[in-house]
Amino acid sequence: MSLITHPNARELTKSVRATVLVFKDPRSQELLSRIERLAPSEANTLIIGETGTGKELVARHIHHLSRRGREPFVAVNCGAFAETLVESELFGHEKGAFTGATANKAGWFEAANGGTLFLDEIGDLPLNMQVKLLRVLQEREVVRLGSRTPIPINVRLVAATNVNLADAVVAGHFREDLFYRLHVATIRLPPLRERPGDILPLAEFFIEEHCRRLGYERASLSPDAERKLLAHSWPGNIRELENAIHHALLVCRQQKVAPQDLHLVDMRPQSSAALAVSQPGLTSPVNTAPSLESALLALFEQNLPNLFDHIEEVVFREAYRYCHGNQLQTGRLLDISRNIVRARLEKIGELSSSVRNPEN
Repeated sequence: MSLITHPNARELTKSVRATVLVFKDPRSQELLSRIERLAPSEANTLIIGETGTGKELVARHIHHLSRRGREPFVAVNCGAFAETLVESELFGHEKGAFTGATANKAGWFEAANGGTLFLDEIGDLPLNMQVKLLRVLQEREVVRLGSRTPIPINVRLVAATNVNLADAVVAGHFREDLFYRLHVATIRLPPLRERPGDILPLAEFFIEEHCRRLGYERASLSPDAERKLLAHSWPGNIRELENAIHHALLVCRQQKVAPQDLHLVDMRPQSSAALAVSQPGLTSPVNTAPSLESALLALFEQNLPNLFDHIEEVVFREAYRYCHGNQLQTGRLLDISRNIVRARLEKIGELSSSVRNPEN
């Protein structure tokens, strides 16, 4: 079994990102083999995977295995910056370029020169910045905001996304030419529910890690707890698993984690009243605002991971079913375009690869 950990894992406790990857499940071992084949190349790489699957860890491993391994690795979340600051952050700026620019500042491309730049959530990059990013990749030089002098750069770009960029291109949210520039080498990270062989090894790792941090004696999972972990859908992936183990260690007795110690919430829709998520005392979210508000308040109080993504998934899934699988009707119901509907349905796995007819 192979193991990859984040170098600053303990600083990421409140982050949604994964802090460790294990490769025991056959599907994970195939993934590791692909990573090791692609890493030595200089090709731009696109990593696709749900939140919490370990995209940054894979990017770091690619960097470590490449000839750039001793050079800088710079990780940037494209969704973390205000749209007005993206250009300055990525490409840098000169003194006086805008109000508040009191000194020259190098951008992230310059900071990563010689090494690897990891752009997480590349799909969140504004369209005007996508044009400039494409030019940087083509010309291999940056021009700081407020300057006309190009600065040569030698950077390998690794990008990541949790959305289907091909569908974003169809919907007009992502440039097709940039998509093909990034799509040289693609790595798809399967969600935790699709690699069950990794679940228990990850749980054991987190038990050992958190027992050490908490000063506890080594705990263990009961057979029933193991079965509960394996049966869960893990919408929050590795980060959700770590949080579940951390909570279980705080409440378990005699260093034995029992099923009731695992605070797991299955966000998969059980019925047309999906937003109620089987909470006692909640009515079905029909056409009355108070019941919807009550359901949302109940969800907020649980402090669930990736809550917005799950609510969005339920909305699209149930609207699509309400419209009997018709994408056009679903778009009209939600007052959005059919392209956006199709992109979301494919993202959540509701639209099979065989369903491509615009009428459906």
